[in-house]
Amino acid sequence: MLINKLRKYLDRHSIPYTVGHHPIAFTAQECAQLAHVSGQEFAKTVMVRIAGELSMLVLPAKYHVDFMRLARALGTGDIYLVSEEEFSDVFPDCEIGAVPPFGNLYGIPVYVSISLAEDAQITFNAGTHTDTITMDYQDFECLVKPKVMRFTDRRRRVGRPSLVHI
Repeated sequence: MLINKLRKYLDRHSIPYTVGHHPIAFTAQECAQLAHVSGQEFAKTVMVRIAGELSMLVLPAKYHVDFMRLARALGTGDIYLVSEEEFSDVFPDCEIGAVPPFGNLYGIPVYVSISLAEDAQITFNAGTHTDTITMDYQDFECLVKPKVMRFTDRRRRVGRPSLVHI
């Protein structure tokens, strides 16, 4: 079931959106495929700690985080990838692995890949492995106020470091 917190937030701000439903899927690429959305327009979230602070990265499903590029963009090498178990209690109304890209609803800073920000629409998990929301990217950006930067690499899978040093 779509998380009520997100739906109420969008409705309160009079943001138009479409709710989608698909068979259960656990990866962003699978969700995009089942939702009939390009892997470029389907947003996935990756949780990290930046200088000790829990933060949310939002990027297209078909891309990967380039941790060295992120470290250079942020000017810090103190970046840790966070396991789902480490942050699941922060999102008690979401299924593990299906967190929507609205870190602002949970007091978490959000960083969006510029490659996602160039699209007209954004589709993402709505707190479950079967529900999605599609909305205009501009509305998303207006509500979430993310920091938009380059930190992705779609050409190769970048390793999952526990710590990045620049």
